[in-house]
Amino acid sequence: PLESFTFKGANNEPVQGFLLKPPAFEPGKKYPLKFLIHGGPQGAWGNSWTYRWNAELFAATGNYAVAMINFHGSTGYGQKFTDSISGDWGGKPYVDLMKGLDYLEQNYPFIDKNREAALGASYGGYMANWLLGHTDRFKCIVSHDGMFNAESAYGTTEELWFPNWEFGGPPWKKRDVYRKWSPHEYAANFKTPTLVVHGQLDYRLDVSQGFDLFTTLQVLGVPSQMLYFPDEGHWVLKPQNARLWYKTVNDWVDRWCAR
Repeated sequence: PLESFTFKGANNEPVQGFLLKPPAFEPGKKYPLKFLIHGGPQGAWGNSWTYRWNAELFAATGNYAVAMINFHGSTGYGQKFTDSISGDWGGKPYVDLMKGLDYLEQNYPFIDKNREAALGASYGGYMANWLLGHTDRFKCIVSHDGMFNAESAYGTTEELWFPNWEFGGPPWKKRDVYRKWSPHEYAANFKTPTLVVHGQLDYRLDVSQGFDLFTTLQVLGVPSQMLYFPDEGHWVLKPQNARLWYKTVNDWVDRWCAR
């Protein structure tokens, strides 16, 4: 069963998370962790079912623990909590995720802190890219359809109101904000092995964001692969592609986290 937990996140405010034990859990054993990061960012992990980003499937493939955090910006905790992410994309949410991971490691001794993987799509992909430049605690990362260069993403999205809302305007008026929160500005720190996933038909975050990230990782010599879907958009929806997605993602995590 899925377990809910609450910890003190950014500004010492309560933040909710969820933990799913490995399906073949045995007390006394250590298990690797898949740390899932939701998109939106105004979204949330909740009581719903989908074949995309299904926690049970992630747990069952390789017998992993799976954790999910509803960081600042998530819905369902009041409008102030949701709005607190605007203009602060790599701020409070990052603090929440790191404090949430600390809480998991301290309170669930079966989690092997040396075998943790971070996985995210859309805003979760952005945060995966942000993690690349700000922490080395994950053994590997999966970045799916994430923003890498905030300035170039502005000119290629079909949802132009969104960056104007989140960052307070266009890059030429809010250059400091874009540069502060753009993951590509911290590329010199990238070390964690990363799988990049992107669809050619993604008009929310153009496929060039994925290619830009993958090229950067390759130039830096960071172990990396790219899974490219010529017939998918911001979501992977075709059944045969979903099967390939799960296999590629889980194989990548197993490569770095399985024993």
